[in-house]
Amino acid sequence: MADLLYKDESYAIIGACFKVYKEMGCGFLEAVYQECLEIEFGKQNIPFRAQSDVYIYYCGEELKKRYQPDFICYDKIILEIKTVKNLTEEHHAQVHNYLHATVYKLGILANSTHYPLLEHERIILTEKSQKYKMN
Repeated sequence: MADLLYKDESYAIIGACFKVYKEMGCGFLEAVYQECLEIEFGKQNIPFRAQSDVYIYYCGEELKKRYQPDFICYDKIILEIKTVKNLTEEHHAQVHNYLHATVYKLGILANSTHYPLLEHERIILTEKSQKYKMN
């Protein structure tokens, strides 16, 4: 079995998301979970940047526009948080597109409104998934 990309780091991030979900439950706005995760990442010494500008590229050219992911953790993982009933293909495509347009290879999608458990997925940029873009 192949090793997971950034296994320990993603385990820590998802664990922090579960901790926030367990404490807060579901039903709050995304901004509440954002702030709670900032606190929890600090408590767990998970390095992060919240909603900071990230360069995006088109055909190798840096764009003037910047993307602001919910979090960049460990300077190598995008964490996108959602507060929706269920994650959809559009949410997956959003993270794939972010990975494709940046230098990052792993994204985590976490949904805090899903009941009864936090819904989460690891999304890895591969050659095959680079073609998974919304039109």
